[in-house]
Amino acid sequence: MQDDHVAEVAGREQVWTAAGWAERFGLPFGPEETGYGFDAEQVAATRIPSPELLTGYAGAVHAQSAEFLRGITDADLDRVVDDRWDPPVTLWVRLVSVIGDDFQHLGQIGYLRGLLP
Repeated sequence: MQDDHVAEVAGREQVWTAAGWAERFGLPFGPEETGYGFDAEQVAATRIPSPELLTGYAGAVHAQSAEFLRGITDADLDRVVDDRWDPPVTLWVRLVSVIGDDFQHLGQIGYLRGLLP
């Protein structure tokens, strides 16, 4: 979601498609799919070829996100980035949402690692 959300507010193409990561992963669904709302069958079909590929993609997303964040100002944080909500979502709120999502996924990774022998 970080790639999707930060690319949208930055007005950029996602790293996933712009840098060829979608092709490298070779997943059985379109590059526009984020996994949100996947059913159990779709989740089961999601196989990552290697840990290095996943960490490489995560690093590329981090680099693009960091580049965007270095260029924003305090005034930019009040810019409305999604008016489909009431109240409309500002850049500040969207970025906090991305950080929260990232932390949730880190917790899930920590939990799964704890299950491994």
